[in-house]
Amino acid sequence: MSAGKYLTFKLGPESYGIGILKVQEIIGMMAVTRMPRTPAYVRGVVNLRGKVIPVLDLRLKFGMEGRQDTDRTCIIVVQLQSTGTVITMGIIVDEVSEVLDVTTAQIEPPPSFGVAVDVSFIMGMGKVGQKVVLLLDADRILMSQELAAIGSGQAVAEEAAA
Repeated sequence: MSAGKYLTFKLGPESYGIGILKVQEIIGMMAVTRMPRTPAYVRGVVNLRGKVIPVLDLRLKFGMEGRQDTDRTCIIVVQLQSTGTVITMGIIVDEVSEVLDVTTAQIEPPPSFGVAVDVSFIMGMGKVGQKVVLLLDADRILMSQELAAIGSGQAVAEEAAA
């Protein structure tokens, strides 16, 4: 659990935060090219200034019901670490809220749900005012095997674009 600045965003009524140092940029929704044989939560890839990056629908990744994109839907471009490799990826969120400064005193460990529920991607629960913000460990949103599969799909897409 680490104090610091977090970019907060919404998925439905819930607020989530991701460490600001993981965020490369925030972009509006753009055309996403579907990738065959990828999990449902992988929306596809986008061409971001000549670089092809995979884009995930975080709602679907978290087992939430999908929904139509709106004018507030956007892509947060993040830099993830996986086995010493940096992977640039977009995550689709319902809307970006604000940057919050969260202190150590405001963070509690995630609740334990037993072994059947994996909450390893939640770093902590930020108590900010009257609301709770789920602070995500960006590097653990995806498991290493998922990152490897997406990374190889990204390489194939980049070769096809060349």
